[in-house]
Amino acid sequence: MDSSPLLDPGVLFFILGLFAGLVRSNLEVPRAIARFLSLYLLMALGLKGGFSLAESGFNPAILRDLLFAIGLALTIPFFSFILLKRIVNPLDALAISATYGSVSAVTFITATQFLETNGLEYGGHMAAAMALMESPAIIFAILMANLYRSQEVRQEHTGLSAVLRESFTEGAQILLLGAMVIGIITGGSGKTIMDPFTGMIFKGMLAFFLLDMGVATARRLTDLRDVPKRLAFYGVLAPVTHASVALLLSWVGGLSVANATLLAVLAGSASYIAVPAVLKHALPESSPSVYLGLSLGLTFPFNIIVGIPLYYWAASQLIGS
Repeated sequence: MDSSPLLDPGVLFFILGLFAGLVRSNLEVPRAIARFLSLYLLMALGLKGGFSLAESGFNPAILRDLLFAIGLALTIPFFSFILLKRIVNPLDALAISATYGSVSAVTFITATQFLETNGLEYGGHMAAAMALMESPAIIFAILMANLYRSQEVRQEHTGLSAVLRESFTEGAQILLLGAMVIGIITGGSGKTIMDPFTGMIFKGMLAFFLLDMGVATARRLTDLRDVPKRLAFYGVLAPVTHASVALLLSWVGGLSVANATLLAVLAGSASYIAVPAVLKHALPESSPSVYLGLSLGLTFPFNIIVGIPLYYWAASQLIGS
């Protein structure tokens, strides 16, 4: 590894935000600006992925990587639920399974920046893999929740069509995929035009956003008091386990170190924005303090500080440079 992850400005700004939140500083990024930053990062990531795909084209290796991503998105929530329902009630287990079966865009973007800092090229299609991995866990959780409800008491179910519509028309998802298509269409000329937007200021914008995420994470740490102690271990063991499965798939499939790292990051991340927004309405019986406390209070900081360099090291050892 060429550089220590703790010397990365983005990670250090995340730690600074975490510290500010823990000491109850009044440091705060206005919500409108934080929202803009998240949209900017998704747009820039989509464009960069599209430019890369325009240059490399589509091939069987890309299809293989995307199939691996979909396979992980389908199996992780299923096996997570089987384990978690032994620890918490079924609806909370479904909510946690959906959270950990989906992905964190910010963790993924931070990982791409980590790879670029270390001079490693990754496939632009990995951004498409991230988009494909977001919704299957949500759909699984809603279908299973409706099944449990029908067994216990008759009540109005959350319609699958509504879940699908909300999952696939979510603004961030459309922006990411739309920007990727624009990148593919415009290709090299578009890359030249947009380079100041997608390249020169990207690191600074990511660092600013991670500062805000550090503050938000500190606030969520209080939710961990509502998490059963046995479940708290899940917040660290689950990402490592899921990432390990992804790395084994990568080794068998012959992925590059960079793409294997990103697949592991996606498998090991947990959603703290998209999934909670859906579950708030579709699974109101579950406890947000539990699944958000785990994903944002434990898994997100673990992955940003420890997980990303750990998965890269493991990919390097398993696959080779």
